[in-house]
Amino acid sequence: MDKSNPPTSFGVFKPVGHVVIALDSESAAMSMENQLMAQGFAAADITRYTPLEMKNQVDAQVATASPMAAIGQDLNLILAHRALAESGCSFLVVHAPEAEQVDKIRVVAHAVHAKSAQRYGMLVVEELLTPQPGQIQTFESPDKGLDVDAAVVRTA
Repeated sequence: MDKSNPPTSFGVFKPVGHVVIALDSESAAMSMENQLMAQGFAAADITRYTPLEMKNQVDAQVATASPMAAIGQDLNLILAHRALAESGCSFLVVHAPEAEQVDKIRVVAHAVHAKSAQRYGMLVVEELLTPQPGQIQTFESPDKGLDVDAAVVRTA
């Protein structure tokens, strides 16, 4: 994936066929990247974002997004990415069009205690991580605000 020209829908980040993982540090992102490569992923399939890169990308896209981005979850998802980036999270975006690849990512994401891992489909974005003890998963709605639990962001 080309960070200088990321895939979008209605002007906001939507990497269909990829998994976007938020990790609490650059070292955690590097560790996950190494583990994924050991699982057979190619370096070309993994794109790393620093917190500042993700924040800047979101800010640029919010400024030019189509009003259509606010109808579904697309705008909320990138705002959640921004909140995670502001808390210091680094991101990996992994090309994973096959279910077997997604399963490998899920296992590694749990092992490194990723903050979130979301598989982007054409119509659905699937959260791959189960809530940790003491956390709850909430119903998705643009009216409810960001698609990230504030407690998850604070613990970053």
